[in-house]
Amino acid sequence: MPRIALIANPRSGKGRGASAAEAAVAALRTAGAELEVHMGASAADTRRLVGVALAGHPDAIVVVGGDGTVSEILPELTATQVPMVLVPAGTGNDVARALGLPRRDPAGAALLAMHGVRRRIDVGEIEADGRITPFLTVAALGFDAKVSDRTNRLRWPHGAPRYYLALLIELARLRPMLFTLSIDAEPPRIAPGTLIAVGSTSSYGGGMPVCAGALPDDGLLDVVHVAPLGRMRLLRLFPLMLRGRHLARPEVLHRRARTVTVSAPGLVVYADGERTGEDECTISLLPAAITLMVPKESHD
Repeated sequence: MPRIALIANPRSGKGRGASAAEAAVAALRTAGAELEVHMGASAADTRRLVGVALAGHPDAIVVVGGDGTVSEILPELTATQVPMVLVPAGTGNDVARALGLPRRDPAGAALLAMHGVRRRIDVGEIEADGRITPFLTVAALGFDAKVSDRTNRLRWPHGAPRYYLALLIELARLRPMLFTLSIDAEPPRIAPGTLIAVGSTSSYGGGMPVCAGALPDDGLLDVVHVAPLGRMRLLRLFPLMLRGRHLARPEVLHRRARTVTVSAPGLVVYADGERTGEDECTISLLPAAITLMVPKESHD
């Protein structure tokens, strides 16, 4: 039977990680896997435990957590050929969406370690503030990043109302940003706008397909640039963004690229739900950098 290491962040998804880990462990043991379990106290602790688990040369490593947990351990995953199995237990779970993983069935997700198929996917990299941060979903630059930043800085209220309050505050403060944008080998150009999103996969924020159609294994980044908009026009665009129907709008530019450099006064950069830089960044891609176990229908 396969030797499997399971790493869990019990605090992910506001405590959902603990119950998801229990279900995953039970399913794997019932299936007869030779299982080694590591429980972390934080995303950073999870990274340390992944290193410990990989030193034992398992056949697969099961990670119970959200997008932030996966983002934290990407350096370890890109340095190994051991496949990862993701048991989604976060708030957004956009990585799981992109790969067609079970998002409400932790036992089923864990059993992909034994019955899934391997899929090599790309890893994005953000170079900013003198460091390189890997990511799997979408890098947000502009209005959406400011909403995320405001949400993290608010201490009240809790849950979804905090995000809505942050959205209202940033709508009241909405101003066009003067982006300087360079795509691949093109010279930099001034590109005023409301936001720029650069995705290796399609969605962020728990399912908003801002980079609709982006594929995790095509070796390309999807770049979405939204022109300067007033408050009412931006609010009218949101329903289209929620359905992934905004890319055909004249105020939205969509391109595919291998490298994107963006700078702007007051620029904030978020990816996989975490702040990764400010003022200027270069976003690129490591093609086919990590291996995940996915359902056969998702791979096809």
